[in-house]
Parts: sequence; structure tokens; C-alpha cells
Amino acid sequence: MRALAFSTGGGLDFWILSDRSMDIGPLWVGGVQIAWQPAGGFPAPGLLDAESENRRGFNRGFSGFLVTCGMAHFGQPRDGHPLHGRLPYTPARVTAHGEDRDAPEPVLYAEGEVVEAAYGGDAFRLRRRIEAPIGGRILRISDTVENISCSVQRNEMLYHFNLGWPVVRDGVTLSLDGADLVGPIAAPEPATGPARSWPCAASEARVVVAGPDDGAPRVEFGFATETLTHLQLWRDLRANFGVFSVEPRTTGLETDGDPSRKADLDPGEIRAYRIDIAFPA
Repeated sequence: MRALAFSTGGGLDFWILSDRSMDIGPLWVGGVQIAWQPAGGFPAPGLLDAESENRRGFNRGFSGFLVTCGMAHFGQPRDGHPLHGRLPYTPARVTAHGEDRDAPEPVLYAEGEVVEAAYGGDAFRLRRRIEAPIGGRILRISDTVENISCSVQRNEMLYHFNLGWPVVRDGVTLSLDGADLVGPIAAPEPATGPARSWPCAASEARVVVAGPDDGAPRVEFGFATETLTHLQLWRDLRANFGVFSVEPRTTGLETDGDPSRKADLDPGEIRAYRIDIAFPA
């Protein structure tokens, strides 16, 4: 499986998985790996089939700091769509990567695009840029999704950020815009925690995952709520799993009272998504 390896020189190292939608696999902060990885690691896309196992083949490859779900669907299998859609594990076409030292803030970057299309059905093009300031501990993800079909199409996106040990440990809390939502947690837990979603009131949502004051890495997420209107949280802290997921998404959960309004795109229409992640020293 192809991947692009980056090191900012400031304590942030990560791999962009070009063969898996330009998502982010392993990620190190200060030399410590914090992205959740299960026993199966990172299978190449040719070894995965989203339609298998009652359309739950997603679970055979679920791994890494970021798994992007969409573009026509995310969530449980429904209306012919597999779990979390067909975007995960779809190979990207890398269009550029390297250093941009002429920018006002010199960065490392990678750009690429992914096409998800079915003749006579939905057709989308994702264009992604990931950049990280040289010498820093910040990641910026900028996406655009374009409807390249000839009819109106529903566009759903969910950004599945997966944290593992040592971020996920006893005493960890999570807050949204200064309000505590989860924690302090105590692992292991006997069962998978139910997914929950919250609407984001501010134009720029801020999520902070912080542990006890013992040197554990801290992670801060910021995202534009014009298109990512809700935050979903999910965790599985059973023994041998230990994953905590922070998930900006385009709609809320129906079980949380959200009417699940779908965001349609006209032919040729483009929608932008932006997420920034910081790992303070």
C-alpha cells in the first residue's frame, strides 16, 4: 500500500495513506504513536471489500488516525450503501506533495483527489489538501466535494478521528467549546459505548481531548460548522480495543433528536470542509 511519510521537525510525524483516500494512518507526537491501530493494521484496498459481510466489510480495514466516511452515505448500511459508504479505502490520485517554503508560513503538504462514481447514480470528486507547518505540531485538512453527476445528489461526510493509548487512558476528558461532554474515563469498559451527537452552536467548533497532568498528549480539533454541523463521539474501551473516536459530521444522529436533514448538491456544485488539529507541546 502506498503512503507518504511526513516529519515536520517539530515533533509531529504522520503517514498519508494515498491508497486509502489520502486518510492519515500512523501519527506520532513527540515520538509517541497516538493513532489507534487494531490487530489487522492497514490492509491494502485490494484486500478489502466494503460490500462483504452484510455490507460491513469496513470493519476489516478500520484503522488509523483518520478514516473519512462518505461521500454519498455514512453510518450503518442503508439504501444499498455499505457501512460508512464507499469512500474509505478508495485509492487516491496524488497530484502534488512536498515543501512550500515560499508561503507566508512554510509547510509540508500533499494534495490529491478521489472519485466515487456509479453510472446512472451518485458521482463525486473529493479534492484534498493536507498541510503541516514546518517545525510545528499542527495539521490542516481542506476538502472540497463536487457533484460530478447529472442530477442532484445527497452528500454526507463524517471524519472519523481515532485516538489510542496514551491519549486514551484513565482520567481523560473531552470538551466541546469549553463544555465537558465526556469523562473522566476509566478503562477498560465492559462494552462498547453508544455513539452520541451534539449540534455545534459556534461558527468554529473547538474540541479538546485532555488527560491528567502526567505528560499525556493533548489533542485539539477545530472545524468550520457551516458544513460540519454536528460532533459525534464513540468509544470502545474494551480490553484489546481501546479506541476513542472524535467525529465531525454533516448531520446529527436521529436518535439524538436531529431531523437528519440531508445536504444535497446540484450538478457541478462544490462544498468545502475544513478541519485543523493541534498537538500542543
